[in-house]
Amino acid sequence: MTIQTSAPIAVGVGPLAFEDVVAVARGGAAVALTQEARAAIERARAVVDRLAEEPTPAYGISTGFGALATRHIPPEMRAQLQRSLVRSHAAGSGPEVEREVVRGLMLLRLSTLATGHTGIRLETAELMAALLSEGITPVVHEYGSLGCSGDLAPLAHCALALMGEGEVRDGGGVLMPAADALAAVGLKPVELAAKEGLALINGTDGMLGMLVIALTDLRMLLRTADVAAAMSVEAQMGTERVFAPELQALRPQVGQALSAANLVTLLAGSGVMASHRDDMFHRVQDAYSLRCSPQVHGAARDTVEHAATVAERELRSAVDNPVVVGDEVRSNGNFHGAPVAYVLDFAAIVAADVASISERRTDRFLDKARNHDLPPFLADDPGVDSGLMIVQYTQAAIVSEMKRLAVPASVDSIPSSAMQEDHVSMGWSAARKLRRSVDGLTRVLAIEVLTAARALDLRVSTGSTTGVSPSPATGAVVRLLRESGIEGPGPDRHLSPEIEKAVELVRSGAVVAAVEDVIGELQ
Repeated sequence: MTIQTSAPIAVGVGPLAFEDVVAVARGGAAVALTQEARAAIERARAVVDRLAEEPTPAYGISTGFGALATRHIPPEMRAQLQRSLVRSHAAGSGPEVEREVVRGLMLLRLSTLATGHTGIRLETAELMAALLSEGITPVVHEYGSLGCSGDLAPLAHCALALMGEGEVRDGGGVLMPAADALAAVGLKPVELAAKEGLALINGTDGMLGMLVIALTDLRMLLRTADVAAAMSVEAQMGTERVFAPELQALRPQVGQALSAANLVTLLAGSGVMASHRDDMFHRVQDAYSLRCSPQVHGAARDTVEHAATVAERELRSAVDNPVVVGDEVRSNGNFHGAPVAYVLDFAAIVAADVASISERRTDRFLDKARNHDLPPFLADDPGVDSGLMIVQYTQAAIVSEMKRLAVPASVDSIPSSAMQEDHVSMGWSAARKLRRSVDGLTRVLAIEVLTAARALDLRVSTGSTTGVSPSPATGAVVRLLRESGIEGPGPDRHLSPEIEKAVELVRSGAVVAAVEDVIGELQ
């Protein structure tokens, strides 16, 4: 069901913010074109209408497309030209793409239309805005975009819906013909005019929308990774001394300092840490997966922020070909997805590495030789019970998959359109695998949090640390898990439902929120 905010998101000639993209894509917010955008659209359309009347061929207005651009199309065939373009390019195949991805794609296409550089008609842009506001989502398929000349097939499926063709899901998620969905909310399909077909399908909107959503998730997940690392350091009797700001200043990497500061704050007030802080003989140095957490998490943060810079530039862009510039329509190559594709791949690499170090921290809990007097596999009765032995297998399987997903898509290219489009970005493919990587990281961190919480419960109830308390921050996470139905130590039980509960607590941001409610906002 569509969930709309109290006021529509304004789509104008300026860039959208990340939170606006997520509100529309994931939250179901309505949208509205600003008056400035309406005026810009109409100015650009006047240029296209003038060129359409001239005898000199203009690409995208009175010619064929791609390798067929040498044919001049007479005025009486131009409406057919636009219909044919959209129908032929709506050639996707495979599973249906997620609703939030399609809504993000449509919003970002509308944002480009609103810049006044595409030559779209106002009524066509308004219909796209209406589809978003009514929650009508075209069916888009997994395969069809090479990330150059834009996300052609995915965008063509959206343009097809504006024509009243193809399949959509209505605001309630029901699959139906586009014409029926439009009629049900009082909307009429448009008959595309000169240039509009290209204006609707020639952009990086699909890969950019997925990038913005993924970066929003990764920013939250990297804070969660600091929470998980703090729980692991604490429950494994590690030291927080290595996270001191004067040590981070010796290597002034921005993300590293932020992550280390989080760890110091998260571990403040821990009775567990205090119980062994003066033991300088047995614990000279912690393993890398504990000691180097800020270095790995921090590098990931810096990479994510670089990717966010690229995304913000792309949100300020008007990606189309040709584009209306002043009184001219000019060909260009801005539709090439390379800038977006590269950072999508970078993000998948760092997601895999953060998941990898999380899995290593988790594994240390389960090994009697390395977990500092905790029971093997954190089992209640080792031998009879297997404890959390197999949750690490689950983590390992996910991490292994994430390493495969970290192989860059953007280094590949298959020529298309009779060698006219002879180098492509594969940015859509990079975005699709990043979504799987973000899901994988969510699951790996959830398992570390679940494992560390059990270890903390065991630590404060047995042995030399009996009766001591974890830090206020980590204790808040343990309480969150227990109150959510994830049980503490005890005999073996069905673990999969508890893992899924932990995954949802991480995915929703509840783990970070529980911490911030106690100690304030994390870096």
